[in-house]
Amino acid sequence: MSCINPYIQYMYSYPHKTAYRPLKGISLGDYAHVLSGRGHGLYLHIPFCQAKCGYCNLFSVWGMGLETISLYLDAVECQSRQYAEILSPFHTEFSEISIGGGTPLLLAETQLARMFQILENYFLCSKDRTLAIETAPNQTVREKLKILKQSGVSRISMGIQSFSDKELGTLGRQHCAGRAEEALELLKLFDFPCVNVDFIYGIPGQTVESLLASLKKALSYEPDELFLYPLYLKHGAWLQRELPDSAVILRQYQEASAFLKGEGFRQDSMRRFVRSPSGLEKEETRSFSECGFGTSLALGCGGRSYLGNLHFCTPYAITGKDCRSQLEQFMNTKDFSPITHGILLSEEEQKRRYVIRSLLIRPGLNLGRYQEIFGTSAMVDFVLLGDWTNQGYAQIVPSKDTAYLTLTETGLGLSDWLGAQLISPQVLEKMKEWEKVHDRKVHTRKDAAIPGQSKKL
Repeated sequence: MSCINPYIQYMYSYPHKTAYRPLKGISLGDYAHVLSGRGHGLYLHIPFCQAKCGYCNLFSVWGMGLETISLYLDAVECQSRQYAEILSPFHTEFSEISIGGGTPLLLAETQLARMFQILENYFLCSKDRTLAIETAPNQTVREKLKILKQSGVSRISMGIQSFSDKELGTLGRQHCAGRAEEALELLKLFDFPCVNVDFIYGIPGQTVESLLASLKKALSYEPDELFLYPLYLKHGAWLQRELPDSAVILRQYQEASAFLKGEGFRQDSMRRFVRSPSGLEKEETRSFSECGFGTSLALGCGGRSYLGNLHFCTPYAITGKDCRSQLEQFMNTKDFSPITHGILLSEEEQKRRYVIRSLLIRPGLNLGRYQEIFGTSAMVDFVLLGDWTNQGYAQIVPSKDTAYLTLTETGLGLSDWLGAQLISPQVLEKMKEWEKVHDRKVHTRKDAAIPGQSKKL
């Protein structure tokens, strides 16, 4: 491990948005049939934040007034109306709705209610649909939680990151530890079916002891899920601090993972920990759920859609200037049906996506299912997988009707490093090309990502 730095980039989807390029001659109508019938996802991106956190490389804008937010919702409603007309012949029914950002609860109460009404007015959802939304401590207030409860939110996720005010200051977070505790108390009162909390490790100055102290405090509020993220600083994040040595970060991960599993949490991936139902063994394993070919339609500016071999979104942007420019273009759009930026995946790229998406979350890659879909063996298509079994990063686990390639405990902790090795040379070249162009832009701009900067459209 001494020569390995496992903390280079997140591997949670594939290909990365920086590999997307302009598209011509494609419209949503060409791919609407992919969304026929039931079982699809609907994602709404709310890009507004109180400020830009030091590590953030997501599409977000800050310092915007309520008038701008209302204009954004106008554009989302226009987009929703057009999408609904296109999808109408295919009787599309969504089973999962997710609202992310940004900070969706930054919206005023009337705007929050309108947001939910737009989704209800234009899209058909299953009776047992799930509805997830993200929040932050400062925006988690009683009046807005009432709206969430009335709208049927089934999962709420709050980014806390740490219960150390010093560490929160390093990250550029706008809340203090005390406010996070108040927000968790409120969430408990409203009794949402699933409450998730996010934490970060690898923060400059953080220790194993301070990390475990934050996790112990979090567990006192009995969250249903907890996500642990290593701190990455890429793509224009304004936090300019030297991160701890990778060995230090790995030890923090190992100690935190062991602690959470000892407290009855099931580890589904490098990041996700789920509280095991009462009475079940701690070794309980997540049941297999296919995640390589899920279909999802995104609304708003910055969200990403997955329609078969077509992935698309607005151009990837992080800096203040670029995000504001994309937001302005979105709000001035009259026809949302053309798909102008994305990527068309070849069969090889679809194979890579399937392996990455499956292997990095337990129980792992279903080898029989891969053979059924592609007509070939994953172990033959990707010789690297066999190397990982020899190196102790993965193992083949027989099951009743198939076998799984599952990451070992060591491999699970190195998920981002392993997953990155499966990126194709073509996609990697596009990502590097984007970064070169982006780095030149950042070096010539003073507003790359200044926390709390206020510029209204």
